[in-house]
Formats: sequence, structure tokens, C-alpha cells
Amino acid sequence: MPRSESAQKQARVAERRQLRNKSIRSQCKTSITKAERLIFAGELETAKQAVADAVVSLDKAAEKGVIHTNNAARRKSRLMKKLNEALAPAPLPEEPEETG
Repeated sequence: MPRSESAQKQARVAERRQLRNKSIRSQCKTSITKAERLIFAGELETAKQAVADAVVSLDKAAEKGVIHTNNAARRKSRLMKKLNEALAPAPLPEEPEETG
């Protein structure tokens, strides 16, 4: 059964949007992966800049409606948490208390 003209046009529009969204999503994932690798490699100064770039790409994706705003916030939060844990100095082991 043939589709109406408006349905055909909507299908074309959806296809164009899908291509745009795919590249934006891919850019977000790439920037997050890059930042995480730098964090786990211990290159924290470079990681700070990579995290900032990832946050910008997530914000842009959320602004354009490619991902949901809360999705972007969740990903940014997880990424910042990893960075902050890597930046924090390692806690000193507690000495056992002596009784007696």
C-alpha cells in the first residue's frame, strides 16, 4: 500500500535526522572514552581537558535533543566522579589502636 506524500517526506526527514544524530552520539562516546582512558592511564592534566571536551559535547548533544538532558547529566556526573577520584590523594591506612 503506497504511503502518502507527507509520510514519505517524514521518512526522508527522519533519515536525515538519524544521520545527524548518529555522528553526534558517536562524537560523545568517543570523547568520553578518550577521557576515561586518560584518567585510568594516570595522565590527569590531559584528562582534565579531555573531560571538559566531553562535557561540552554532551551538553551540545542534549541541547540539540540527540540525547535526553538527564542522560547527559548522568554521563557527566559519572565522568567527573572518575576524574575526582583519580585526583584525590590516596587515603592513609589507619593505624590500629593499642589497648592496654
